[in-house]
Amino acid sequence: MEIRPTTDEDFDVFLDTVHTAFGRFTETPVDGGGLWWSALETERCLLAVAPDGRPVGTTAAYSFELTLPGGALVPTSGVTAVGVLPSHRRQGVLGAMMRHQLGTVRARGEFLSVLLASEAPIYGRFGYGPATYTQRLTVQRHQADLALPRAHATADGAPAAGSVEVLRGADCRDLLEEVYDRYRRARPGALSRPHRWWALRAGQPPVAPAPRFVAVHRDAAGVADGYASYSIGDDRTLTVDETIATDDAVVTALARFVLGHDLVSKVVFRHVPPGHPLRWQLADFRAGEVGGDTDWLWVRLLDVPRALTARGWFTDGELVLDVEDPFLAEHGRYLLTVRDGKADCVPTDREPDLSLDVRDLGSVYLGGTAPSTLVRAGHVRAHHPDAAAAADALFRGERPPHCLHWF
Repeated sequence: MEIRPTTDEDFDVFLDTVHTAFGRFTETPVDGGGLWWSALETERCLLAVAPDGRPVGTTAAYSFELTLPGGALVPTSGVTAVGVLPSHRRQGVLGAMMRHQLGTVRARGEFLSVLLASEAPIYGRFGYGPATYTQRLTVQRHQADLALPRAHATADGAPAAGSVEVLRGADCRDLLEEVYDRYRRARPGALSRPHRWWALRAGQPPVAPAPRFVAVHRDAAGVADGYASYSIGDDRTLTVDETIATDDAVVTALARFVLGHDLVSKVVFRHVPPGHPLRWQLADFRAGEVGGDTDWLWVRLLDVPRALTARGWFTDGELVLDVEDPFLAEHGRYLLTVRDGKADCVPTDREPDLSLDVRDLGSVYLGGTAPSTLVRAGHVRAHHPDAAAAADALFRGERPPHCLHWF
């Protein structure tokens, strides 16, 4: 079997193969993009070809930036379009493609790879671990009163100033791109949305061309500092695709706007991070029904020292990590030392505090999964009673990581 990059000439073969793998027919292209695959980078698409010349599998990667705890922006590969034809599954095709792809990621000088898992059992064996989580929050319109004064106060006690206007998504794409870019730079776990995505209308709303209304929040100076993309269905359900803002007062203002929309029976916020404050802002705490609690971004480390020294840290400490990487047949023991927000990570022969698989290190890396949870689950071995608590304190970020971007 040969695994090779896709060329412009056989890109249609790549698309046909991945669609067939998922039991779908390839959509008809439209002018200017607008399909989920519009922003694929041809040079980063891989085809697995059988000895008889038939394409049997695909995988691809996008070039993103990932925001780490502490605010560092690092290049990362967003793995996508992974599929094997039903006739060739369980024959080693997927493993060969993933191994080849990880090699190309390393060759680019990147130390992280990320993906959204179509099926949770698949990607752990390749070293990926779930690292961010998302929920759906549903509020019945008749229970949507907020237990806050109408002028929501800012952190310093002053009334929040600003306004909300409604635009059509197709008319404010440049504005959305700019606001999202400011948001993703400030949110650990967030991925960039390259201009190519917006220009080609790739992905899901509000990037995709599906019609959407956008509630845009502007500060007192008239500068856009947040938005909520939404639609209203025939059943009078208002569904918010995403709420983007770096300020909690702006998030509250946007929530108040959609919750107060007339001729709506309920409001569904599709992507909110665990611990979102809106439930606590409702006059009736039980009015916020949480559902759809699921993993989102999966993280894979390819260079442990580089990854651990790239992120920011918020507690001083020291930890010896014994890391096993079964898929790449690699093993390392590292001394992680954190002082004043910066980390040093070097090989060591000291006795470990924690022994863990690289997939579990991916899960705790962004601060969204407590190491002690994985110790209790039997994934991670703590070698002394204080090890798990020390790791919890060390890996905790400034805020829970969250990723909204679909790829």
